[in-house]
Amino acid sequence: MAELIYYCGTMDSGKSTLALQTAHNHKSRGHKGLIFTNRDRAGAGIISSRLGLQSDAIEVDSKIDIHKLIVDRLSQGEKVDFVICDEAQFYEPNQIEQLARIVDGLGINVYAFGILADFRTKLFPGSARLVELADRVQTLQVEALCWCGERATHNARLIDGQMVTEGEQVVVGDTSADKSRQTEVSYEVLCRRHHMRKVTSRVSRPAKEESLPFNP
Repeated sequence: MAELIYYCGTMDSGKSTLALQTAHNHKSRGHKGLIFTNRDRAGAGIISSRLGLQSDAIEVDSKIDIHKLIVDRLSQGEKVDFVICDEAQFYEPNQIEQLARIVDGLGINVYAFGILADFRTKLFPGSARLVELADRVQTLQVEALCWCGERATHNARLIDGQMVTEGEQVVVGDTSADKSRQTEVSYEVLCRRHHMRKVTSRVSRPAKEESLPFNP
């Protein structure tokens, strides 16, 4: 039986790396598949990992009907054995429903990868629908770490180095692609304790330095 599986985790937990590895494993067995992504930091139509791996992908905008796209490919004689969907948190809820229809109606396995919650600790709409519809939701085993060494569970947004908890839900950071941006947007993973206290690695630095032993 085909399945819709959602692999989720914080940033730095290896989601895109696993997506690319999953595609490689299938292709090495002679399987044909399609890879989708949305707003990857490397640019449109690319799936990339922080380890330097990347692959071409189909960019998912708000208007694309993923189910129809695959049905059209199949009707043209193309073979589709699997579907990879990276950055699935950015997909529209109706597009997640299309993924479920691909599994149930076409018998194709769909592997989705993404982040559960945003920088405000609120579920992304795409992730919420995946949790509701997926046959399996699996937390990635590679644990991202907070600056304190504890398991990171939350994503923090930093504007010019300062953590914020208000603003647009989707703002791509960690990239220099947008030269017109007036402010620097970056992200950091934190444990729940430090996310709630808004203690980032930058904020913690003075405290660490003060605790160092005196060096004559």
